[in-house]
Amino acid sequence: MNQKLKKLGIDLPFLPVTSVGSFPKPRYLTKARADFNKQRINKELLYSFEQKATDEWLAYQQKAGIDVAVDGEMYRGDMVAFFAENMPGFDKGGLVRSYGNRFYYKPIIVGEVKWPGPMTADWWKYAQSKTDSPVKGMLTGPYTIMDWSFNEHYDDRETAALALADCIRDEVGALIEAGCKIIQIDEPAISVRTDELDAAIETMHRVIDGQEAYFITHICYGTFEKIYPKMLDIPVDNIDLELSNSNLNMLEMFKKHPFTKDITFGVVDSHSHKIEDVEMIKDRIKQALRYIPENQLWIDPDCGFKTRSIEESKDKLDNIMAAVRAFR
Repeated sequence: MNQKLKKLGIDLPFLPVTSVGSFPKPRYLTKARADFNKQRINKELLYSFEQKATDEWLAYQQKAGIDVAVDGEMYRGDMVAFFAENMPGFDKGGLVRSYGNRFYYKPIIVGEVKWPGPMTADWWKYAQSKTDSPVKGMLTGPYTIMDWSFNEHYDDRETAALALADCIRDEVGALIEAGCKIIQIDEPAISVRTDELDAAIETMHRVIDGQEAYFITHICYGTFEKIYPKMLDIPVDNIDLELSNSNLNMLEMFKKHPFTKDITFGVVDSHSHKIEDVEMIKDRIKQALRYIPENQLWIDPDCGFKTRSIEESKDKLDNIMAAVRAFR
């Protein structure tokens, strides 16, 4: 097991299982969020529904045997808009399509971005109080927040990203102060604008250097062949990668350039309705173990589950657990 995890007092089994972060919201919460936006219910009532949905997902993860839990992000809409809505310096832009027929309000940086105080730490504490498993802190990284926003204030993209990094660094500190020991910083934009990889690496240094936690970054659906092995310079302990949607095509790159960090290896496609059977997942884990030392390998889905139904999400995770138990 990773020495940093041992130092932090976290004992995980062979092939730790986690999920990327988001889960689908139950219908009662989707309705409550719509009602709140139309001022039909107050914040307190919405919060009670968000707590109920969080409770349900944490209870499921504990029953399923997920080793490192997530809160499911029941209190968030879009992964970037959530932080933009909470941080001074942003304004709300127009609707843009993110994927499928899903839209979000693209934020606009209109002034100096500032950390408003803890944005996720209270939700992390709430989630951790509901389960015996360690719960990951879940943040969107500064490079992706910058890339998915319009910038009308800073001189250039890198300056905006570094300003955001200072804010996310403070949020990391708040999570650590709350007791969080595993923190995931999602940076999906890193794999898209490959010419800015050095800038993205610098922002991650700004966020985590000198902070005491086990850090994961999630990267998905991009041109990995153009950023590997340079992406191993991202200063985290674990890189969580989408691999099944792309038919495990990164494994040949790992053969040429060994993966030197822990890896969270996506074994089911989060954007497909197909429920991968246990044998398929076992085969993907076998292939992973040919290239990744077993003490570096974590298992999860390719990406968050917010585009899937509740039943599909549970079926996929249940099959992951069955496959991992076969190896254990």
